[in-house]
This record gives sequence, C-alpha cells and structure tokens, in this order.
Amino acid sequence: MNPESLLQNGELGIVTQLVESSNLGFVVDATLGEEYGWGVYKPLMGERPLHDFPPGLHRRERAAYLLSEYLGWGVVPPTVIREDAPFGVGSIQWFIEHEGWHYFPMLEQRPELHPQLKRMAVFDLLANNTDRKSGHVLLDAENHVWGIDQGLCFSVEPKLRTVIWDFAHETIDDELVAAVEPLVAGIPENIAELLDEDEVWALRGRANRIVRLPFLPKPYSQFQYPWPLV
Repeated sequence: MNPESLLQNGELGIVTQLVESSNLGFVVDATLGEEYGWGVYKPLMGERPLHDFPPGLHRRERAAYLLSEYLGWGVVPPTVIREDAPFGVGSIQWFIEHEGWHYFPMLEQRPELHPQLKRMAVFDLLANNTDRKSGHVLLDAENHVWGIDQGLCFSVEPKLRTVIWDFAHETIDDELVAAVEPLVAGIPENIAELLDEDEVWALRGRANRIVRLPFLPKPYSQFQYPWPLV
C-alpha cells in the first residue's frame, strides 16, 4: 500500500470529527480500489485566525512531510493537500495507529527510542516547530516514532516551542548533520513553493546553524514550552 497515493487519489468519507482539536479536523477514510486507510483531515475553512501565522496551515503540514522525506528521517506521516476534500482544500495526514505512548513515557521508560526522539528534536529545530506537545509524538506497532501536527512550523522568527528539551547541549550526530547540510545551499522546490520566500531563507539559515553549531539548544524561557504539555 502507498499511503500517500491513497490519501491523494482515494475516495474520501468522514469517519468522525476531532472534537478536542483547536481547529476543525476530521478522521476520514480513503478508498482506492482494494486499498483502504484512514487519515486526519484539516480543512483551511476550519482554521482559527492566528496573529503570528497566515491562513493556510495545511501548506506547512505538507512542507514538514516533504522536509522529513527529503532528509530520509521518516519523522512525519505521509501528508497530502486535497482540493476536493469534503470541506474544501486542506491537509490529510496518514492516521498513525498507536498504543497510547507519547513523549514523556517514551523518554522515561523506553531508552532504546531516545535516538529517534533526539532526531525529532533536530527536525523541530530545523523546521522551527512552535507546537511540539508530548501528545504529538506517537509510537506505532513497529516501534517507529512519528511526529504529528506540524501546522505551526517554518516561521521566520525563532519560535521553537517543544517538550523535547531533554537532549539540550548534546551533539547532533554526524549523519543527521550530513542530511541537513545540502539545505544550506538551497531548499527543494517542492518545499519552497509551499512557503514564503523569507521563510525559505530562514529555513536555510537554520540548516546553516545546525551545520556550523551541531548541538541542540536549551530553553531560555518558560515560553518555549507548549501548553498544554500533553
């Protein structure tokens, strides 16, 4: 099964509304021939206005997925943009079946997952993630760690807000730095076209920071923690 193709081309149906979501969101199912799966659909029409991000968070969700794929890290589940979705244009992200694990218990009880958690911290530093709650870190049945809900990424201003500070001051592994380094010279077109020009330059600048100073930062204020934490 190709989840990205299924979400992009499959017939969509509403399964349920995400009633606790800050923006309008739905679980949808997608059917394409004999293939079937679920996704999380976030329509543009259901976004609350934000003072620090323009409308169109679905574009950032897609850009985060493409960045994860470019790096080869598999941090973000397959995410597409559909113009013909039930409530109009929006992002649809592959639904990750998980067992209730999130960042805090993973950190405390699953040390073998720490390399994946640290990689996510590097990804969030690069993408300038403003909303990495513990509940946005999921574990699937194959012990792969996924990060969901990347709509608040790629701001020009430094806005990193996350719960993943436990690796502060640790060196970023050489293979992660090597994956980031090509972004200093330029951002792939399929990512750049989803962002503003100044956001593309800022992304290159953050890549340069990781290459020149390959360590994870520490929080400088309480405002660098999301709320709620989970």
